[in-house]
Amino acid sequence: MRIKPFKGVRPPKAIVTEIASRPYDVLNSDEARIEAGGNEKSLYRIIRAEIDFPPGKDEHDADVYEKAVENFHLFQEKGWLVQDEKEMYYVYAQTMSGKTQYGLVLGAHVEDYMTGKIKKHELTRPDKEEDRMIHVRMTDANVEPVFFAYPENKEVNAIVQKVIAQPAEYDFTLADGVGHHFWTISDDAEIEKITQLFANIPAMYIADGHHRSAAAALVGAEKAKNNPHHKGDEEYNYFMAVCFPDNELTIIDYNRVVTDLNGLSDDEFLTKLNKHFIVEEKGAEIYKPTHLHNFSMYLSGKWYSLTAKEGTYNDNDPIGVLDVTISSNLILDEILGIKNLRTDKRIDFVGGIRGLEELKKRVDSGEMRMALALYPVSMKQLINISDTNNIMPPKTTWFEPKLRSGLVIHKLT
Repeated sequence: MRIKPFKGVRPPKAIVTEIASRPYDVLNSDEARIEAGGNEKSLYRIIRAEIDFPPGKDEHDADVYEKAVENFHLFQEKGWLVQDEKEMYYVYAQTMSGKTQYGLVLGAHVEDYMTGKIKKHELTRPDKEEDRMIHVRMTDANVEPVFFAYPENKEVNAIVQKVIAQPAEYDFTLADGVGHHFWTISDDAEIEKITQLFANIPAMYIADGHHRSAAAALVGAEKAKNNPHHKGDEEYNYFMAVCFPDNELTIIDYNRVVTDLNGLSDDEFLTKLNKHFIVEEKGAEIYKPTHLHNFSMYLSGKWYSLTAKEGTYNDNDPIGVLDVTISSNLILDEILGIKNLRTDKRIDFVGGIRGLEELKKRVDSGEMRMALALYPVSMKQLINISDTNNIMPPKTTWFEPKLRSGLVIHKLT
């Protein structure tokens, strides 16, 4: 893998918590407006600049992107964002529920994305790509990082451990209990060693941020094509990523709720489930899936265990082994008639971070008719799918904690 250090654009330590924000795509305009509140330093004013307009403003209007550029320049003029004088790598660590994961912030090479050395496991939507491409193109920066995994490397780990023995540049815990810790790597020997070590790493994997990765790489390729003096060492040949060792990451469950049973009564629905699943009633107490091919279902005030029968899945098929495939094919499609998870309005998705109580709440409220909880995908499965050039079904993986945006920004020039 070709990587490089860069001169990060960062907030002064004293105001980092005022700048930092959640990623642009985990909340809508109204939520961003509420979170930013009266905080003029919030990064939402750059990544969701529609909040500087009256409510209802279309986030894709040209003047919203122009406002993002204006605010990005303003933040630098006011000293809220300051560019480092030296090219560096950075360590960004997150602590949740007593577990800390350590990521390297670096410039990933555009060509490695275009040639498939940076591997995908999800499809992207052209409209979402275009939105972020415009944002990158106009700000001339990767304002938000993407989230990569790479095969664990003990020599990289040793450098990271040495760095984190020093006081952190940023160290704060937010209301959700997640800790964020950030260090700079300025030693020339360590920088060169990291670059050399990654040159021998065969692949990196997009964990979260497929649309941002595509947008950043496509803008970089566009800049190269449009530059008659392109040499290959320009800053736009790289985009910002936070890369974590694959053994430190955990994927949590990504669950489903549906509005109706496709005209079936509870008994008729349960009878149809018996064709492919061993169905066990568990009562009113929340039941969580215990292993691969075991599902939890909530229906009419009761929890059920559903275990896929032998012959209904293929453990030798990277896609066929996934519980999201089994549930999509044998429950959502075959029984409920939900053919397209991306477009069907009868289904919604709930990240496991909200807990199974959220599934129960949405069914008990009458908003939804049934909820289905899945055993989470493993990193091994994700890497196997990426390595075999397969694509996961929609809404399969949910990573927590989410990266905080605004700790560092990468300028393309």
